Amino acid sequence: MKQEVILSNHIEQDLLTALHAIRPDRLFILADETTHRLCLPKLKTVSGIDKARQIVIPPTDAHKQLDTLSQVWKALSDGEATRHSCLLNLGGGMVTDLGGFAASTFKRGIPFINLPTTLLAMVDAAVGGKTGINFNHLKNEVGTFANARYVLLHTTFLDTLDAENLRSGYAEMLKHALIKDEKMWAEHLNFPLEQPDFAVLQRLVAQSVEVKEQIVAADPHEQGLRKVLNLGHTIGHALEALWLQRGQLLLHGYAVAYGLIVELYLSALKTGFPTDRLRQMQHFIRRYYGTLPLTCNDYPTLLSFMHHDKKNISTDIHFTLLADIGAPLIDQTATEEEIKDALDFYREG
Repeated sequence: MKQEVILSNHIEQDLLTALHAIRPDRLFILADETTHRLCLPKLKTVSGIDKARQIVIPPTDAHKQLDTLSQVWKALSDGEATRHSCLLNLGGGMVTDLGGFAASTFKRGIPFINLPTTLLAMVDAAVGGKTGINFNHLKNEVGTFANARYVLLHTTFLDTLDAENLRSGYAEMLKHALIKDEKMWAEHLNFPLEQPDFAVLQRLVAQSVEVKEQIVAADPHEQGLRKVLNLGHTIGHALEALWLQRGQLLLHGYAVAYGLIVELYLSALKTGFPTDRLRQMQHFIRRYYGTLPLTCNDYPTLLSFMHHDKKNISTDIHFTLLADIGAPLIDQTATEEEIKDALDFYREG
């Protein structure tokens, strides 16, 4: 089922329209403790919201795991949800990923709506039909392809974000711009992240979502073209897994930003990506995202996580690389020595 993505200027009316189209017998709202406190009040004027059953889970990616998923399933079951009920996922990528997975598997699937409250969720997690949880210290190891009936995007929620979470989402927008073309990339590189203009940001979000939607529509189950969206993610997911193993939080977008530097270095090494653009990206990411404290002693663990990546075929580690901005190449491989060289570049560059 195709999902309908609405770039909303009137969130209350658009949510009401979505609920009228679904006509659920019961409405459940999934939020984490933060979005329950800061974002749910913005929906208080929507008719029927006060009658919805609220499911509140702990925040952060550390809780995107089986125990939390079981808590959501139990709340749906205890609340007598049927196949005609609806789950409204109000939150960032953790909430939309986990909530989408819960909805897609409960009673073999109930309708759900994603209402992303972070920039990262707006341009990445909430759009595209991927759901899942982390398992066995691996990112998104268990999940489904399942489209939300509606995804409602409204930048009114972004005023609840701190600078770090805003930048986390912006990294995925940079990725989409690198995949798309030089004009979009240049515009994103010139956006003032220190003092963001939310009107301009809404337009950039629309561009970013359009890039992802076009790719997902052409390849909904990641058989080919959709793999271009993995740019920065082979390294990024390994970094997230390493930090998760240590019991520390590394925001997804920050991991992707660092992954972009490493994978653009591999692109320069293997597919001719221009080194001046590599340096521009490196400068931008260092300026806004800092540098992760990695050592060469971390390399074996990172390589082990990369070998577990879902994109791999056989024992090869697979990457999406760029020949140039707007020229992605899927199913590229690199040796462990090349990957170590790229990690050295990230640490020393």
